[in-house]
Amino acid sequence: MTLFDENVSVVPAPRQRWRRGTVVGVWSLTIAVIVLFVMTFLPSAYVIQQPGPVYNTLGTTAGADGQQVPLITVPDEKDSTGTGQLDLLTVQVSGNREHTPSWIELASAWFDRSRAVVPIDRIFPAGQSTEQRNTENAALMTDSQLEASAAALRELGYDVAQQIAVGTIDDSGAAKGLLQQKDVITSVDGAAVASIDDVRAAVQKAAGAPVTVGYERDGTASTVQITPRQADVNGQTQYLLGVGLMMTFDLPVDVKIQLNDVGGPSAGMMFALGIIDKMSPGDLTGGQHIAGTGTIDADGNVGPIGGIRQKLYGARDAGATWFLAPEANCNEVVGHVPDGIRVFSTSTLKQSLTVLETIRDGGDLDALPTCTS
Repeated sequence: MTLFDENVSVVPAPRQRWRRGTVVGVWSLTIAVIVLFVMTFLPSAYVIQQPGPVYNTLGTTAGADGQQVPLITVPDEKDSTGTGQLDLLTVQVSGNREHTPSWIELASAWFDRSRAVVPIDRIFPAGQSTEQRNTENAALMTDSQLEASAAALRELGYDVAQQIAVGTIDDSGAAKGLLQQKDVITSVDGAAVASIDDVRAAVQKAAGAPVTVGYERDGTASTVQITPRQADVNGQTQYLLGVGLMMTFDLPVDVKIQLNDVGGPSAGMMFALGIIDKMSPGDLTGGQHIAGTGTIDADGNVGPIGGIRQKLYGARDAGATWFLAPEANCNEVVGHVPDGIRVFSTSTLKQSLTVLETIRDGGDLDALPTCTS
């Protein structure tokens, strides 16, 4: 027991003051923790693009039942022993309108050359749900496979007939109740049309006046008058019928392409190259590992795609040493090619075939077109 004299005052020891630097450090740490907490949960207006799965068009893929099946199947396949690869590439998107990436995830992606931070409106347009986007991308993939098949068969000398069909109808569009899905468009104002661009040009030429659309439904030819509706599309005034058109083809060869859970049109060129390789004797790749990307139309024109930087890294990581890039994407390629891969540019299916043949035969690679600044 400790006794205290009641007349003795006990004076507490003086409190030790923190140094100025310590105070600053504590406050800095506190603010950093608060900012970190806010950034973890505060919604962002961006999503992240990153390399997705890579598929060899000459190989197999998981079917609907989970079993491995050929990605491309053609009758009487002539190239079944080749050792090379023709890879198509995909891009994964991290985040959507319902769940955006955190600011911490965005910061991490910003410093990763294989990933890109992009505004959410560029990937998920305002008013479009994730489900709607997936449905649209699935339709684009189907169209891409048909265009690729037609382009490949035409390159191989087959005659492929094509038609313009109504794929979708806008519920509030000008053609509602006048045209139906699967109608085949044959003319506009009496002039025959052979492509979707022909239809668009004829409608724009009318400048909002009624147009007479010729079509076939269940084999019966007919016409209907439609008054296009004016709309602002990407800052330009256009006249729309309110229908989504698609090309259909009468393929003389039964080409089957099976690729689940992948959407969009960017695999078109690689599909076409895979079909040609399988239907031609010998190995088009010469045993090389080649990757590429690009849309394609039935005439063999190769078009631009999105996410090419991520696809370059996806190709590198998959082991490819050669890469075919759409000429229209070259400005995004220059300065962003990872080590260990060589890029050639292409604008047509014929050019792509020339690149493959030159690689296979050990030709003059320096004479091939490439992306330059």
